[in-house]
Amino acid sequence: MVVVGSGGREHALCLSLDASAHVGALHCVPGNAGTAQIATNHALTMDIEGLVGLAVDLGADLVVVGPEAPLCDGLADACHAAGIACFGPVAALAHLEGSKLHAKETMEEAGVPTAAYKRLDAHSDIEAALDDFAGDPWVVKRDVLAGGKGVVVTSDRDEAKTFIELSIKSDGFVLLEAFLPGEEASMLVVMDGTAYRTLPASQDHKRAYDGDEGPNTGGMGAYCPAPVVSTSVHEKIVERIVEPMHQHLAGQDTPYRGVLFIGLMIDEHDDPYVVEFNVRFGDPECQVTLPLVKTDMYSLLHGAATDGLQNVQLELHTGTAVTVVLASEGYPAAPIKGRPLGGLEALVAQATYGQAWVNFAGVSTDESGAYIASGGRVLSCTALGSNLLATQQKAYELMNAIDLEGGYFRTDIAHRAID
Repeated sequence: MVVVGSGGREHALCLSLDASAHVGALHCVPGNAGTAQIATNHALTMDIEGLVGLAVDLGADLVVVGPEAPLCDGLADACHAAGIACFGPVAALAHLEGSKLHAKETMEEAGVPTAAYKRLDAHSDIEAALDDFAGDPWVVKRDVLAGGKGVVVTSDRDEAKTFIELSIKSDGFVLLEAFLPGEEASMLVVMDGTAYRTLPASQDHKRAYDGDEGPNTGGMGAYCPAPVVSTSVHEKIVERIVEPMHQHLAGQDTPYRGVLFIGLMIDEHDDPYVVEFNVRFGDPECQVTLPLVKTDMYSLLHGAATDGLQNVQLELHTGTAVTVVLASEGYPAAPIKGRPLGGLEALVAQATYGQAWVNFAGVSTDESGAYIASGGRVLSCTALGSNLLATQQKAYELMNAIDLEGGYFRTDIAHRAID
């Protein structure tokens, strides 16, 4: 089977799939220094024709797609045309992440709770729109795949207006949304045309520094399960969001086959609202969710890719998971790459998946085979345990054994639940 992608999410997928008795040969495109330890990496670009050609040549029975861009470009469509099962939606349904406007329109059609919004273009009265949403921070979203940099949340009117104008100029239009107060959480829902399975809710930490300060990032750590999603909140999420979305997506000409990432805001009344949809496993949410899945991962993903999910029962481990991200100096604006990662080799040798281990992301090797940082988010240290505080401490024990010049990490991952 083939896993597509090169980040921490893909290493997490490979680790989980490697534990399956149903997986013979595991391949990753292009992979990283972590996936290379358990899979065969292939240095290909994200060219759809090349990816499908490789899967055909390998005789792969399943392609699991990590990032969203290949899905939006039609990788799942091409796999189906070649007779290969693909975990990930076809391009028309991947549009849920590719277009914020399409996602909003879909939620309206399905009756899913989300923030009010306005579509603004060159003919819109921007000042009047800003007035309509005044009193809270303004939320402005570009309608493109922007690698996590397409959203601005600000109380500065001039900043909001400037971003709106620049987005209209580059994209043709932009969305201005009402601000949703509350506490964020994420839920991953595996689904196909026959059924859905909700995985435990998690909570990501987007800001770069402790106390949720600093610039937004791709994620500096996460923990799972998130207590904010209580039993009653979970029931509301399923009833108001998951059920109507599954009914809508399963009724399409080609049903949704993959994972739907639901970015949530839980308000003061414990009512859930959708902030965003993603059409792939989140990163770093994937790193803390998959280790809690007791069900064979290949059976779960292959079942969804072949409309056989109704025959797969989801079993979960009890306990908690925490992952802490190590970032390169300068991340997220201009990360410095190429510096050595001291202590990592020894740590990997003694780490145990399912207890405490390292998820590689932006890690490669130099000419001598030594590990070096090759990305903004370099790796994450992940731990599994029965107690959240003890699990957090296990993750930080790993992190403190790694030396990266200028590297930094947050010291308060899971603070909302522990506090």
